[in-house]
Amino acid sequence: MNNFSLTEINERILKESAFIDDLHKALAKKIVGQEETVNKIFIGLLANGHVLLEGVPGLAKTLIANTISQLINVDFQRIQFTPDMLPADLIGTLIFNQKKSEFETRKGPIFSNLILADEINRAPAKVQSALLEAMQERQVTIGKSTFPLEPPFLVIATQNPIEQEGTYPLPEAQVDRFMLKLKVDYPNKEEERLIIRQEAKTIATQPLKPVVTKQKIFTAQKTINDIYIDEKVEEYILNLVFATRNPEKYHLNDLVNLIEFGASPRASINLVLASKARAFLEHRGYITPEDVRYIGADILRHRIILTYEAEAEEITSDDIVQRLFDTIEVP
Repeated sequence: MNNFSLTEINERILKESAFIDDLHKALAKKIVGQEETVNKIFIGLLANGHVLLEGVPGLAKTLIANTISQLINVDFQRIQFTPDMLPADLIGTLIFNQKKSEFETRKGPIFSNLILADEINRAPAKVQSALLEAMQERQVTIGKSTFPLEPPFLVIATQNPIEQEGTYPLPEAQVDRFMLKLKVDYPNKEEERLIIRQEAKTIATQPLKPVVTKQKIFTAQKTINDIYIDEKVEEYILNLVFATRNPEKYHLNDLVNLIEFGASPRASINLVLASKARAFLEHRGYITPEDVRYIGADILRHRIILTYEAEAEEITSDDIVQRLFDTIEVP
């Protein structure tokens, strides 16, 4: 690519990504800390990929999703997953109309733009697969009719890592449908001090006014495809993913007995898309290796299946990803 066209893309991205600063400013009024989580949810939204949040209750996961939906002015639905839930509770069902003597479709809460699937691992497998089908195909089948889901369509699912009683852990193939798996951590002391001052009130704050239109999000999603990726960065992404499959070829012999299955091609695709979205957030028209490193762990951590040996040694997929980043040469 010649310098002129790269300059052109840079100028275009700079102009089209200006709304990101407005979003950040508006979010800061409502959400204290969690900047990285918010940034990565934006990456999921812009790259058209779903997000799985893992964290203990009370870390503002619901608040973040709700606030983003208000600022973009999209339909938001919070769905609380429970063990007695049925697929019809999620996607809808056919209701018999006695007056007309025919079945009518009653759409479920999945027909929205931003879905917060709260405690997804509490729902039985049938409900999980109904949600994940909608995420993958971006359509829902009720009876004999298929209904497309109106874009933008983003699922932010949460799961609680500490409570395993009465839960149905997501199978690896289903977790793979999520572009990102984010670990939400506690705020630091100063952030929590600000949270107390802002939230310790008996009257709820007023809803926020939208600062971005749906159309801006669509345009951004299209623009991201034009962000430039150099062959060396492409090679870096491929090396990271292939090292999870054949670690011995990348001088990572100590990982051979720790990885049962490496990352799928979906990891490579998502690393490119998420890195482009990160470049967009940074107002840049090209990807750097730093973009890949910023988002890499969130894309790879749920796609590396560990052996029993790794689990016995209490080695996590995050430890494996860190070894990859420490070893694979950065262009």
